[in-house]
Amino acid sequence: MNTEAIIIETKQLLDSRVIQYNHLDFIDSDPIQIPHKFMRNEDIEISGFLTATISWGQRKSIINNANKLMDFMDHSPYEFITEADNSDWLRVKRFVHRTFNGDDCLFFLQSLKNIYQNYGGLESVFTTGYQTNGTIFGALKHFREVFLLIPHDHHVTKHISDVTANSSAKRLNMFLRWMVRSNENEVDFGLWKEIPTSALMLPLDVHTGDVARAYGLLNRKQNDWKAVEEITAVLREFDAVDPIKYDFALFGIGVFEGKNIKNQ
Repeated sequence: MNTEAIIIETKQLLDSRVIQYNHLDFIDSDPIQIPHKFMRNEDIEISGFLTATISWGQRKSIINNANKLMDFMDHSPYEFITEADNSDWLRVKRFVHRTFNGDDCLFFLQSLKNIYQNYGGLESVFTTGYQTNGTIFGALKHFREVFLLIPHDHHVTKHISDVTANSSAKRLNMFLRWMVRSNENEVDFGLWKEIPTSALMLPLDVHTGDVARAYGLLNRKQNDWKAVEEITAVLREFDAVDPIKYDFALFGIGVFEGKNIKNQ
């Protein structure tokens, strides 16, 4: 089989898996179920951002801990961060998810408060960064700068990806997928309109990276920003308007079917 035929075959496979995994059943086992509990845009954004922040490790643990965090905020994230008093802030200091501790959580919520009170909210910050040069790299760089404006310990910086240091920014790219991609299939939300779906970058992790390499879509061995650029460029050849829909395919194959599916 020639190279062109292999590429066509791979695209057809991924297209079929997008259809298979990009639907409501996907939510039942995915952290995106947390922001789906809310109706207010600000609550969706904040709960989605915080859930994405702790999205590493076992998905069951991620979902359980994200629900605990929503409990701490009385299931009203926007109202909590804008109106919390000292006793409320102390309450969230009990939160822990792996290396993300109570002090980290407190900083994140107070930084979000600063962003909503002084910078127009999460959408405004990411959009301003995107508009600097029309790239998600610019959006992520600007967001990190704004997020770290208030006083903080060095420990918290490890939880905010730094694309200028070649981080893959998997969790932030996943959050952007949630906010930007259309809600036609009722999985992602399509809330943010000023960042085009075509500009999104793949939320690259172990699963999507291994599957992409197995199918010859990614040559770089490290899961870093350069790899994100490489694989996203390939996915744009498959669909220039909505390349990150293939996140569902690559992730689904890796998690539910095993990365060796190509050999089955």
